[in-house]
Order: sequence, then C-alpha cells, then structure tokens
Amino acid sequence: MRAYIIRRLLLTFPTLFIVSFVIFAVIRFMPGDIVDAEISQMQEIGVSQASLEQARGELMKKYGLDVSIFAQYGRWIGVYPQADSRVSGLLQGDFGTSFRRHTPVLRDIAIRWPVTLELGLIAFIIANLVSIPIGVYSALRQDTISDYLVRSFAILCMAVPSFWLGTMIVVFPSLWWGYSPPIMYTKMTEDLFENLEMFFVPSVVLGLAMTGGTMRMTRTMMLEVLRQDYVRTAWAKGLRERAVVMRHALKNAFIPVITLIGYTLPVMIGGAVIIEQIFSLPGMGRLLIDATLTRDYTVISGIMLVFGLGMVLINLAVDLTYGILNPKVRP
Repeated sequence: MRAYIIRRLLLTFPTLFIVSFVIFAVIRFMPGDIVDAEISQMQEIGVSQASLEQARGELMKKYGLDVSIFAQYGRWIGVYPQADSRVSGLLQGDFGTSFRRHTPVLRDIAIRWPVTLELGLIAFIIANLVSIPIGVYSALRQDTISDYLVRSFAILCMAVPSFWLGTMIVVFPSLWWGYSPPIMYTKMTEDLFENLEMFFVPSVVLGLAMTGGTMRMTRTMMLEVLRQDYVRTAWAKGLRERAVVMRHALKNAFIPVITLIGYTLPVMIGGAVIIEQIFSLPGMGRLLIDATLTRDYTVISGIMLVFGLGMVLINLAVDLTYGILNPKVRP
C-alpha cells in the first residue's frame, strides 16, 4: 500500500505539468486580453493612432506578451528568464504578480482559499449527511410512499440549478420578510456563530447540487446488494436490520458511491465559483470571476492550478478509499 501511495504521488507531478500547460494555453486563446482593454480605454479619451501603436508595444512587453506562448509558459513556471533577466516562477514558489492589482498572486490565493475550502467542506458534509442515509432508507423501504417522496426529492435536486436556487433565496426572503443573508465576511476565529450563519445557506444550496445524484446511486447500489445471497443469509440468521445494513450491505454498496462523489466534487468546485458571487463570499471563485472579466492571466492561471491540484489530490483520496473499503482492489 505504501508503494502504491508513493507511485500515485509521483504521478501527480507530470499530471500537474500537463494541467498547468493546458490551463495556461486555453486562457491565452480567450478573445481579448488586458492590452486590448487598456488600448480601448486610451481610444475613449482620444489618443492618436500612432500613440496607440506605441503604447501597445510597451504594454505587450510590460505584461510579457511580446514572446511566444511557450516562452510565456517557461517564464510562468520558472525555466525561462523574465524580461528583466530574473528567473522566477512556479518552480521557485512564485505564482507571478496580478496585472490589475500588482500584488503577488500567491498572497491573494492564500487570503481567499480558506473561504472556498470552508464553503466546500460544509457543503460536502451536508450533502453526504443528507443523501447517504436517505438513500439507504429509500432502498430499505422500496416502493413505499417514503421511497417515492425521496426519489422525487432527488430528481428535484438534480433538476434545479444551484445558481437559480441561490438567487431565489437571496431575492425572495428580502422581498417577503426583509431578510437577507449576511454579506460581511467574519472569520471563524473571530466569531464562530456569525461565520456559520454566513456559510450555512450557501453551503446548503451548493450541497444540494450533489445530493440528488448521490442519493439515487446509494439507493440503487443498496437495492443491488440487498438482493445478494450473503445478505439474504444474514436476514435468515435473524440479524437485526441495522446489523445487516451496517455490517454487511452498506460497505459493499458504498464503493460505487465513492466513485460518484469523486466525480461530483469538480461540479461542486465549479458551483462554488457562482455561489460565492451570489452570496458575496470573498473566496477564490469570486476572485476568479473578477480576474476573468479583467483578463488578469496570472491570477486565472494560479487559481486554476490550485483547483487542478485539489482535483488530483481528491482522486488520490478516492483511490485510497477503495483500498480501505475493498481489500481486493489493494495493489
């Protein structure tokens, strides 16, 4: 098991290299860049065409866009010297400097990532605390009224977009009851109650996005496992329902559910970007939207690289969980 973990960790580096290059290239193929934005501002104030051409060349050099995309990537990761002959980049722990704010990208991410992490963790906990027990209960009460209600609720969770639900929660309570979710961010270390009050509603909205699929998968796998011979033997021995479910059925039914949870986590990360914007949470998702609107390449690349690293580690955790739940898949 130790060799397997080391091998997977070593595979993380080439994976991140490929992910980083794809992110870097795709961002720069987006229409328009920060130079175009600043040139447009100059045109609005009546700058002459000759001055605009000169300014474009200076801005391209200032932002490091005057070289090929491969040279830009080399500068970003730190294997190609900067315009000032200085070698710095990801390999030296430098994510670059924001084009707009002129602040270190790594510092901006360090300030924002606890917010996104807290939102994701609370949403993940809520989603699984709701979906897994209800999915198990629905399987045990197949074709009853409770089962139909649970299945309808799961379909509703899958059908309703999280951004629409979040918008409705922000708009209608303020119109009907004069209540709006808190918008002033409070750290957990400063006031735990106010912090949880701000994160609870957006976490529920985000968690519901993965609740439906997990609930249906849990129900389906439980029904399949409950029809197995060894489970029927456990029932025949007179074991209690709780013992049969927890000791014999749930562990085997949970393996495909783990796979689904691993696949839905990227959806949750993407949803966090929108939810942070709706509920005014100062996390990495909101920073990513601001950077995208202003074509702040270094900030976008840094945030997407962090998200990519998170997904690689999540997939590693899913694979290791397989080995814990099922000894047959252990290397």
